[in-house]
Amino acid sequence: MSDQAKGMEKVRAIDTEVAHVWMIRTFLKHADESEDDEDLRDIVRDLYDFILAVGPLDEVEDPAVYLKMARKKLSKLRKATELYEQIQPEVSGHTNFVMAARSLRTAVDRIAAVLAGTG
Repeated sequence: MSDQAKGMEKVRAIDTEVAHVWMIRTFLKHADESEDDEDLRDIVRDLYDFILAVGPLDEVEDPAVYLKMARKKLSKLRKATELYEQIQPEVSGHTNFVMAARSLRTAVDRIAAVLAGTG
């Protein structure tokens, strides 16, 4: 398999997880709790920043560029995830918020594993 094909395989794996990040972002963005919580709004912005930076799968011309951007933005994505996990119990104990934290952690860990070459 060529390096280009291997790179696209990684891009597709990350894009699958980005779909989950998108849904979590959308849930948090539209939650009533976001109206009064600056940290939650920051998390929503940071998730969107990662999504926007890597861009949609069908626009990827060079997987190396996509993967480089994903690596660059991973730290911010991790920090947003950690912050959400930290504040989630205070924001709401509702199952939707608990599951959003678990889902976000899973997606971010999978993205990190792909970027590390173990996923």
